[in-house]
Amino acid sequence: MAKAMNGQKAVTPTADALVASAKAAGKGGLPPVHLWNPPFCGDLDMRIARDGTWFYLGTPIGRFELVKLFSSILKKEDGKYFLVTPVEKVGITVDDAPFVAVDFNATGAGAAQVLTFQTHVGDHVSAGPDHPIRVERDASTGEPAPYVHVRADLEALIDRKSFYRLVERGETVDGWFGLWSGCQFFRMIPAAELDLA
Repeated sequence: MAKAMNGQKAVTPTADALVASAKAAGKGGLPPVHLWNPPFCGDLDMRIARDGTWFYLGTPIGRFELVKLFSSILKKEDGKYFLVTPVEKVGITVDDAPFVAVDFNATGAGAAQVLTFQTHVGDHVSAGPDHPIRVERDASTGEPAPYVHVRADLEALIDRKSFYRLVERGETVDGWFGLWSGCQFFRMIPAAELDLA
């Protein structure tokens, strides 16, 4: 629930209000959410699952256009996720990363290779110095979870089929197995561990 301010009645944030504000603010490309610092209006019962499915009030949001719109006003601050418009900011839950990279295209080879990822909401991003790839490994199982930076501290989890395709393009450099993209080498796993697998 939003708190009352200046003696006014508290207003509970709603998805419909966010849709209207986001449509008005987002004409002509991605809205400039990095410039917006509206007051916090409370948490919204909205969640992004690890597979990229968006839920509102426990029900999957089935309309792609709506998910794409919400994803365009997503912002991360101090490790928390918010949907923001010029006039309001509401908290949401994100299970892992807010985006999922569902495919990629590779051009070039070696250090000149460029890996361009597509997210489940239609973003395209080429990995490189401004959009690094990183791999987290589960402490108990050692299973890798690869990510690529999309924009403004927001990442995409690279899906399993894409990750397997990436591994086929990997190389060993200075004792690390990893990937080249945009003239930068991204470490994935120590080559010694790969030899033992």
